[in-house]
Amino acid sequence: MIICTKKMDYPLGTQCQRVQNQVMKVNAEKERASLRCMKALASRGCVDAVSQQMASHPQYLESFLRTQHYILHMDGPLPLQYRHYIAIMAAARHHCGYLVSLHSAHFLRVGGDPLWLQGLEAVPPRLQHLDQLNKVLAHQPWLTAHSHIQALLKTGEQCWSLAELVQAVVLLAHCHSLCSFVFGSGTDTDPVPLPRAPNGTPPGYCLCDAANGNVSVPQPLTSPSEHTTRRRSLDSSCEMVCLKERIQKSQEEKERRGEHLLYTQTLQHTDVEDEEEMTYSADPSRFITDPEFGYQEFARREEDHFQVFRVQDYSWEDHGFSLVNRLYSDIGHLLDDRFRSVTALPSSHGPDLKRATWNYIHCMLGIRYDDYDYGEVNQLLEKELKLYIKSVACYPDATKTPLCPLPWAPLKPSERIHVNLLIMEARLQAELLYALRAITQYMIA
Repeated sequence: MIICTKKMDYPLGTQCQRVQNQVMKVNAEKERASLRCMKALASRGCVDAVSQQMASHPQYLESFLRTQHYILHMDGPLPLQYRHYIAIMAAARHHCGYLVSLHSAHFLRVGGDPLWLQGLEAVPPRLQHLDQLNKVLAHQPWLTAHSHIQALLKTGEQCWSLAELVQAVVLLAHCHSLCSFVFGSGTDTDPVPLPRAPNGTPPGYCLCDAANGNVSVPQPLTSPSEHTTRRRSLDSSCEMVCLKERIQKSQEEKERRGEHLLYTQTLQHTDVEDEEEMTYSADPSRFITDPEFGYQEFARREEDHFQVFRVQDYSWEDHGFSLVNRLYSDIGHLLDDRFRSVTALPSSHGPDLKRATWNYIHCMLGIRYDDYDYGEVNQLLEKELKLYIKSVACYPDATKTPLCPLPWAPLKPSERIHVNLLIMEARLQAELLYALRAITQYMIA
């Protein structure tokens, strides 16, 4: 006789349920990423090359896009024209034609003066004054000092407010580190689409709106007569099916070539009245001064007068986060989410290798952790991998020094992208630490 009770534990059933839940979670994440990209495709006609690369890590992509959208488009002390021009200045330090052209196009679309694109000599003095801080942060961030901050905040018509400067610093660090990702992933060779003309989706809309679940199109920054805009609807089931088929065909074509990029090419617009995408070309060299200034080894025996930045004395968690969040509302939370997202990405090489990569980058930029055994760096990172990390993090400009190839040939494309994301985020945090420490020193002086 078999007696069944209502409360019985079925280990196998529980395990199967867990597996099923995990599968559902993965499928939901893929669907979320797919929907996000479909919304972007329907609104813009294409997904930019950087987002294509990052799309294999959808959770990180969403965090990245949310931060970038906030910096470039949401409320802040700097006008939109200034934001894109600062991005141009930052990208130009590494001769990153992709980002310079992209932000030049956006600069014009938000009403920027075309004369400014002739070079730094054509911009207001307060932007010219930012060039020195831009140069130092891009190449030798350990030189960032109290004096740089004081020079920008001094009284006068061309001075910066503290809030403006903090947003500018975040923009500079964001774009410098993004240059590393662009060159590391080979995105700089891709064509740059010009933002839509007023009769299509206005330039204020970006992929980040889709990432945030906001598919409403903002009003363009144009004359009142141009405020009437059309947007495609994703409610049409026929359009959704057609768009999904296009995405699937595009993805399959790329996978056949041995690459696992989520979406790979500009798709034909579903609205026949939209203008064709155009390429905007801008020469990065016109936006920089002192082109010979570049990265130098931090620890040179004959020039060992730079003090090591010890995280125990000034860290992101204990100091940088609270300062930047107080002076530039909510950006601290967004940046912190990026750092957490990239360190949480799954890796077949384990957390020790990720930590070694992160700490090695910080070490090359003069930042040290007293509680870390740096012998692990040499144990875990092959010589070729260290050369690759160093070139992408410190001098990604391919026009000066060809990037060393990533030595892990068997790596999946998503794992290669993971390495480049780690490099980008570690560099971003390093620049922010140096700049925010200098701002702290100015505030307490």
